[in-house]
Amino acid sequence: MTGVSVAYIYPDGHTALYGSFVDGELIEARLATLISNETGRPRFEIAPDSAVYSYDKSTSTCIGTHTLLPDPYESQRVFVADSTIKGAGQGLFAKTDAEMDSVMAFYNGVRITHSEVDSRDWALNGNTISLDEDTVIDVPQPFDQTERYCASLGHKANHSFTPNCKYDPFVHPRFGPIKCIRTLRAVQKDEELTVAYGYDHEPMGKNGPEAPDWYKQELALFQQRQAAPTDQ
Repeated sequence: MTGVSVAYIYPDGHTALYGSFVDGELIEARLATLISNETGRPRFEIAPDSAVYSYDKSTSTCIGTHTLLPDPYESQRVFVADSTIKGAGQGLFAKTDAEMDSVMAFYNGVRITHSEVDSRDWALNGNTISLDEDTVIDVPQPFDQTERYCASLGHKANHSFTPNCKYDPFVHPRFGPIKCIRTLRAVQKDEELTVAYGYDHEPMGKNGPEAPDWYKQELALFQQRQAAPTDQ
């Protein structure tokens, strides 16, 4: 779709980016709200102080041009704070109540290969997620700090063995093909959003799986709970 009055509408059905698109690619747009489409012709109200958004797909070396420009949809739904998981650092939290199957956040980053990930020290892979069979999305240092990068926040979600969210593919108007974080059940305002990281639990030597210490501790606790007898 091409035009100067085209809108991309986010999954909530009313938050939008309204402006210029060429063959479906975002050229320049502003935050808008879909007011009504009852007549068959939608009307959009543009936010008066909106930033300007454009297509900004990452490369293997550049995470983005506007690293400190938050996604307007994500900004309404999540915030970053200290995790409730001991030793996990920061976490991602719901800014508002959300129903099951709600898109909450986006996981953008540089695009690298699986072989690059596999060949480097595991400590560098703390913010990697597989996009497809060819590409891994990575949020490397220093962009793991929100002071340096906050265009998307999906990488801030921590692991749980009983997660309330999952990773899903998502085609974003600004970031292109990425992953999103989608709720598995209804979540409440201020609840921490968690996903299953899917680390390999096969022991890697005497220290167990190749994973952060906090993950190993959570795994041990989870396994203890699973092994504990339940009252009949």
